[in-house]
Amino acid sequence: MSSPNAAPSPWRKAKRHWQLYLVLFLPLVYLIVFKYVPMAGIVIAFKDYNVIKGMWGSPWVGTKYFMQFFDSPNFWLYMKNTLGISLYGLLVGFPAPILLALALNEIRNGWFKKSVQLVTYAPYFISTVIMVSILVVTLSPNVGIISKFFSLLGMENTNFMGMPSLFKSIYVWSDVWQFTGYGAIIYIAALAGVNPELYESAKVDGASRFQKIISIDIPSLIPVSVVLLILNLGNVMKLGFEKIYLMQNPLNLSTSEVISTYVYKVGLLGSSFSFSAAIGFFNSIINLILLVSVNYIAKKLSSTSLW
Repeated sequence: MSSPNAAPSPWRKAKRHWQLYLVLFLPLVYLIVFKYVPMAGIVIAFKDYNVIKGMWGSPWVGTKYFMQFFDSPNFWLYMKNTLGISLYGLLVGFPAPILLALALNEIRNGWFKKSVQLVTYAPYFISTVIMVSILVVTLSPNVGIISKFFSLLGMENTNFMGMPSLFKSIYVWSDVWQFTGYGAIIYIAALAGVNPELYESAKVDGASRFQKIISIDIPSLIPVSVVLLILNLGNVMKLGFEKIYLMQNPLNLSTSEVISTYVYKVGLLGSSFSFSAAIGFFNSIINLILLVSVNYIAKKLSSTSLW
């Protein structure tokens, strides 16, 4: 006979809260089936994959395709372009939602605040194809609005999309315009949870709006910001393929060719699946190292981390 004060068994706990476990079951199955089981396919990165022989029947070649990628004459160019665009986007795009959230939090006019939110959130729902089409038409040397404006000033038409030096800026700042409003939502939610008594105390002490932002708002956003920064740095090598590929043209390839587009052109279009898997595995390892390292540093400096 069990003691009345004995802790309930795991089975009893599960039986008592079966509804919660049922809700958890489907997402868990999804993760296992579509995320963890496909990881077994990474073995083709170390094999000379043949469709007929299959994943397990193909001959083992070790690190052949990794070395092929590392020995590529443009390896460092692709790495520089990938890291350059990612870090540029992180440097500009990460603080933008924070600044927008802080600004919206200070707006007291309800109608104006909702209008700003609508205008800043709307671009997020534009598809990548439409977004790139807007960029191409806007920056066109013949019919683009900017080129027309320069023509009025007596300047020559410029093919902005064909200038390698401008590709990174066009890509990053269009991302800022598209994703800043939606990214600010989580920060606005964090600011909504700030205790109103803190603002009242600051008002009694004679603090200005700027002082309230520095002393109350920003500290309340630090835990959320640190977690999002860790996640963003953990995806530095995972640069979006679709938008860059659509923005590419023969004139800007020197700065627009990144690892993901290179994999598509050489690996997938060339049916070199082992080569593609090797590069994807390399990217995942770099992202994992960055994620663990940044998480460790954040935990030491701010006591906020993913785990």
